[in-house]
Amino acid sequence: MIVFNHRRNAELADRKIRMLPSHSRFSPQKTSSVARKALIPIVVLGLALSVTACQQVQTNEESPQGEDVTSAPIGDQTIVEGGDLVMALSAEPDRLDPTTSSSLYTRYVMQTMCEKLYDIDADGEIVPMLASELPDVSSDGLTVTIPVRKGIVFADGSGLDADAVAQTIERGLTLEGSSRKSELGPITAVAAIDPTHVEVTFSEPFAPLTAALADRAGMILSPQALAEKGDAFGDSPVCVGAFKFGERIPQTSITVERDPLYYDAENVHLDSITYRIITDSNIRSANLKSGDVQVADTISTQDVDSLADSEGIGVLQVGSLGYQGLTLNLGNVNGIGTPPAEIDTPLATNPDIREALSMSVDREALVSSVFSNWYSPACSPISPASPFASEASEACPEYDPEGAKKILEDAGVSVPFPITMQVSNNPDTLRFAQALQAAVAEGGFELTIAPVEYSTLLDVQTRGDFEALQLGWSGRVDPHGNMYNFLSTGGGNNYSGYSNPEVDDLMDEAATINDPAERAEIYGQVVEIVQEENPVIYLYRVRSLTAYSTDIAGVETFADGVVHLSHAAFVEAE
Repeated sequence: MIVFNHRRNAELADRKIRMLPSHSRFSPQKTSSVARKALIPIVVLGLALSVTACQQVQTNEESPQGEDVTSAPIGDQTIVEGGDLVMALSAEPDRLDPTTSSSLYTRYVMQTMCEKLYDIDADGEIVPMLASELPDVSSDGLTVTIPVRKGIVFADGSGLDADAVAQTIERGLTLEGSSRKSELGPITAVAAIDPTHVEVTFSEPFAPLTAALADRAGMILSPQALAEKGDAFGDSPVCVGAFKFGERIPQTSITVERDPLYYDAENVHLDSITYRIITDSNIRSANLKSGDVQVADTISTQDVDSLADSEGIGVLQVGSLGYQGLTLNLGNVNGIGTPPAEIDTPLATNPDIREALSMSVDREALVSSVFSNWYSPACSPISPASPFASEASEACPEYDPEGAKKILEDAGVSVPFPITMQVSNNPDTLRFAQALQAAVAEGGFELTIAPVEYSTLLDVQTRGDFEALQLGWSGRVDPHGNMYNFLSTGGGNNYSGYSNPEVDDLMDEAATINDPAERAEIYGQVVEIVQEENPVIYLYRVRSLTAYSTDIAGVETFADGVVHLSHAAFVEAE
């Protein structure tokens, strides 16, 4: 039994859980420059202070959250060179193609193989990686020059240069099915102006570019491999990284191997890393305790205290810039990237019904009961850790189940109002889904849970083969990366098929502005509109919990949710 609070215990104890089998599928349609550089990089300068200030944020006085612990440093420990590190992944990554992938778990694997032009550090600041410096921006903000490091080669031995960077960015803009296009902004031209400089031209200034290039859009791909592999690039990607692709056994594991051509090979200590797919959190924890795996992601809030108290196991924890939410299908009929089409159902056409659904969710009670306050309520795509947060972005819809029922009655729909929600079939997600199901019943909704495999759920949301779907986003340092792709018309991750020209215009305007306060005000306006129309109902923010064996060190995890293993090593016992 899941308990929300003392007022509802008895009622919840008697409530039945209705679930569809995991194979069921619902379809609504079928049954200088320092001064010049400041124009773009200024957007991220406040992040360090913001993330640090968020480290001790608690949902209430009984919250177990403490300060962020982002790394298990090697320090003066004695490194044992070589060996195969095994990391337990809570879900299978999608295709290993940075241009098209959408899974957090793909980012874990790609972190070791595909370095980016920029990265974020433990303080949330953007730092150069394959670029030698932060971008140089023209006075009008329309021309951005990216300096590329010299003397670096891809895993296939071909050289990294400005042409390779330009080709990667062009691929993100033009490849069919690209999830990166709307992240890169209104680019009109990309050119290598010499071997170490790429010039990007915009039709209007685009402040989020540097942040976008600190994620998948900035993972530079080998032109030689792209030419040889074509559409099959994601089957065996070739980039610059401490490790290179080894093999993939579908639904079982992905192995990467040390790359001797890597520019910093002397600081790579492992022979290989195997990412083993273990979807059950209890089994991940058991494998960690037994020594069969050395790192495990997404530790269940039910297991974290036990693991933290176990000898030989440490736990990293860090707040998330992302969110978990309920996506409602308003117009995703033919898949993302296609124009929204009408879905003639009350849920899709009547925003009042969606508002009633949001009003039925007691976010604080859900976080408390299901996750023991390790997680935090969320009401928008902008984390309170962000310098772009505002009163509007942090305001929560009123919890009013009686008011929700009245809205449904006024709308003339049947009560309880039925909704089918597809979810990933891992235990923690199902616990939350069942609690959400019980909670919204008080607002007049009958929520049916349809569990599916995580990889299937990614396909379902892309195709638009759902009525409601519960998934999350791991978060980006710039709110553009948490909003534009999901809420703009035709956005690469606009799974709801949502389209509102006013929202499009506001987000376009925000992206042209460098002042965080001005951008925060505009994003607050977007949040107010989104909370009225509810294409996505934001529910909670996770705290990334990563456990590791203390016979390894050099593991890191930051606020973007990615676990870093490139420079991890086995160490001698103290």
